[in-house]
Amino acid sequence: MAGINRVAAKEKFLRFLEQKNLRMTSQRQVIIDTVFSTDQHFTAEQLLDWARKQDQSVSRATVYRTLPLLTESGLVHEMDFGKDYKYYDPNYADSPNHNHLICQDCDRIVEFESDKIDKLQDEISQSLGFSLKAQQLRLTASCDELKRLGACKNKAC
Repeated sequence: MAGINRVAAKEKFLRFLEQKNLRMTSQRQVIIDTVFSTDQHFTAEQLLDWARKQDQSVSRATVYRTLPLLTESGLVHEMDFGKDYKYYDPNYADSPNHNHLICQDCDRIVEFESDKIDKLQDEISQSLGFSLKAQQLRLTASCDELKRLGACKNKAC
């Protein structure tokens, strides 16, 4: 997290919980620490695995109850990439208008920004009489490593 530092994000989330009359439990603290210690996109199950490496007592229910709070607070963004599960983007607060390239072979997600894409989106929206408020571009591709080598280190076997 470059723009919004981890401490500020945690403080913002703590204030958000207080406004909702919710408390910061020890399990929730581990989940928050885990979320703000990665720049990777993650699923709820991945978050559960990572959090349990820090504290075995973290429950699946607490992870699934905390994720909607994180998204509602604006610190994490829930993304649907057409799978049976959602991905969560911990970099959303830093840069809400970034783009994603998703490998359909290995599910790797790469974030990128492009001044050319930003300029094109502005031109398109203005020419159609709109003021752009937010954008999300999702590109689906095939992994070159898999095509070239017949295997990909990112593909779960």
